[in-house]
Amino acid sequence: MSGGETVLVTGGSGYIGGWCVAGLLQQGYVVRTTVRDLAKEAAVRASLGKLVNPGNRLSFHAANLTADDGWDAAAEGCDYVLHVASPLGVADPKDANELIVPAREGAKRAVGAAIKAGVKRVVLTSSVAATSKGSAGGDWTSDESVWTDVKAGKVGAYAQSKTLAERAAWDLVSASGGKMTLATVNPALVLGPVTSGDFSESIQVVERLLSGRVPGLPRLGFNIVDVRDVADLHIRAMTDPKAAGERFIAAAHFAWMGDLAALLRQRLGEGAAKVPTRKVPDFVIRLAGLFDKDLGSVTPNLGHRHDYSSAKAQSVLGWKPRPLEETVLDCARSLIATGAV
Repeated sequence: MSGGETVLVTGGSGYIGGWCVAGLLQQGYVVRTTVRDLAKEAAVRASLGKLVNPGNRLSFHAANLTADDGWDAAAEGCDYVLHVASPLGVADPKDANELIVPAREGAKRAVGAAIKAGVKRVVLTSSVAATSKGSAGGDWTSDESVWTDVKAGKVGAYAQSKTLAERAAWDLVSASGGKMTLATVNPALVLGPVTSGDFSESIQVVERLLSGRVPGLPRLGFNIVDVRDVADLHIRAMTDPKAAGERFIAAAHFAWMGDLAALLRQRLGEGAAKVPTRKVPDFVIRLAGLFDKDLGSVTPNLGHRHDYSSAKAQSVLGWKPRPLEETVLDCARSLIATGAV
């Protein structure tokens, strides 16, 4: 348990951030969280209330990734900081800086405030997008030793933003020369239960299958991780001495779209009535990708198994991800329960 230590979680209204807040509260920590607008507090409290009773151990601070105001006050007096807040984008914007600038500058603001406040450790939420071997070269498995080459061709704005933000955080901590340590958690595609209709774009993979918004099943695969396990890894990385100065991939199981569709149909009955069964040839997806940015951003991965190893998190921190079936079905059932599909 925490012994009453205080943790700042940035982006508490987000999907991963919310589960981190819940996990910390369940373990007895005093939690502060940042939101862009304090008007979100009531909705966040209502969502968290389905998971935990925060009592008087949760407070909210206004802070924006693109402005200096509020960061120092939020971090002051904290023992740890989980910097989870970051822009999320599936389709590339016309200008990559729309994602890069808030991600990189937000990381610098959060880490800079943590250094100034003298916290013990920052855990930054990065992504496997910062550990990619690229689209070329067929199938591969990557680990924490790999850094995405942002100057390589066809590296999307999201991957650039996560890589450059993580690099900026490491550089800032290194230059500070202080006692504060940094660890990063690099999640794969995050699924799992949602507590409201306002959920992460990553959930669209399951939401689109359930709603029938995908007419067929492309040869796309993902390494999937449960949001509850991602939150657990953040907390492990926050407190374990062995995590200082380390990156940890949060990834559990690789699955093709067809695998997810089959699982939903087998286990959800009528709830999966709209889940497609037809496979879509690669050329059709590539053609559609010319007109649909979301599709266009993933067409280089068609038919390729790009996997990520979480062996380090499991061996060093004792992290154990839950089964794929539990993650996907809990995600689907919660989407149905909240009326999202």
